[in-house]
Amino acid sequence: MPLVSTRSLSATRRLLKGGASTFLLTSSVLMVHGVQAEEISIACGSGDAADYCPVLARQWAEQTGHQVNVISTPNATTEKLSLYQQLLSSQSSDVDVLMIDIVWPGLLDDHLVDLGDYLPEDATDGFFPALVDNNTIDGRLVAMPWYTDAGLLYYRKDLLEKYGHEVPETWQQLTEVAREIQAAERAAGNNDFWGYIFQGRAYEGLTCNALEWVASHGGGTLVDAEGEVTIDNPKAIAALELAASWIGDISPEGTLNHTEEETRGVFQSGNALFLRNWPYVWSLAQSEGSSVRGKVGMATLPHGPDGESRSTLGGWNFAVSRYSEHPELAADLVAYMTAKPQQKAHAIVMGMNPTIESLYQDEEVLASNPSMRGLYETLANGVPRPASVTGDAYARVSNAFFNRTHQVLSGDIDAASAVRQLDSELKRLGRRGW
Repeated sequence: MPLVSTRSLSATRRLLKGGASTFLLTSSVLMVHGVQAEEISIACGSGDAADYCPVLARQWAEQTGHQVNVISTPNATTEKLSLYQQLLSSQSSDVDVLMIDIVWPGLLDDHLVDLGDYLPEDATDGFFPALVDNNTIDGRLVAMPWYTDAGLLYYRKDLLEKYGHEVPETWQQLTEVAREIQAAERAAGNNDFWGYIFQGRAYEGLTCNALEWVASHGGGTLVDAEGEVTIDNPKAIAALELAASWIGDISPEGTLNHTEEETRGVFQSGNALFLRNWPYVWSLAQSEGSSVRGKVGMATLPHGPDGESRSTLGGWNFAVSRYSEHPELAADLVAYMTAKPQQKAHAIVMGMNPTIESLYQDEEVLASNPSMRGLYETLANGVPRPASVTGDAYARVSNAFFNRTHQVLSGDIDAASAVRQLDSELKRLGRRGW
């Protein structure tokens, strides 16, 4: 039988000279049923019940006769990235396959193989083009998309019906409807009720929200595909001004410190009309014991007066380390993990959103999670963050964006001044090279 071992990250880290740490695993050559079996390692998620990566790795090992060491990593993306950077900067061959966030390909590409050298030419056929483009750096395919996310609008369909409103199509309509129903619900006795909840803490989640506001107003995507900074324009200013007007009106002051789970908690407790969040919320909102079970609808995000709905793309991918001693075998594992049958199983068993377009018409997938029927257009038109084009500078680009946006939401600076200052900051970063 092929061997599959599962290790926590803490069990594989060792202190190196100078205090750096990395993954340290043993390497061996096994004989399985007379076949020479190599040993490779894959860094998956956090190893909890929601992590389907070890299941698929085990299946691949059983089918190929090779050994796979499955390494669980921290749940926090910043900690995961830090450990990957330590591993790759030391040019360690201890981990062959890495699960990477959608905004990391441009940051890590120097350390990743071109999967195009190992996979067939049609390997990316059928995947969402935006995700393939996101993972292609200077013509090199450095990662394969595994599952994806996009920002969505959740709403209380019972309350919209009660007060005679449709799902808002524009941000201004959302503002007006939220204000009206919030006032009515408070008058009825729920003083904790809010019209709109979103992620407003100064972190990557605010970058996602703000990018949606700006892009859906027709204000661009912060940095365009050619690397030109585009943020200083009237439509971007209007988008940020509108968002700032929500704080203390239809959104609580606590929004300034809210991440995904805080906002889900408010909405799922029955204390919000509208919520911006990721697709994972759907199944939790409909679960047994949820205060809003059977009362929730899901729609594309609103847009500005002359724009169209735009949702920031999220999700995870698989890449192969340049320092792997078995890159061809590692690429084969990546191809298996991201292939249609495995993505279908991931969608059915775990409710995750596939990166292969045809699965959104698959009846078994839709039967397991009807919400996916309405996700296709949102995902197909999703907005990638400018991570690929800005490369190593993306973390600083995003940091500057969410910090300036947070200042606008907090009332510390006006939107026009914020985008002017942000424009200067980003252009300085760009001159250093991205």
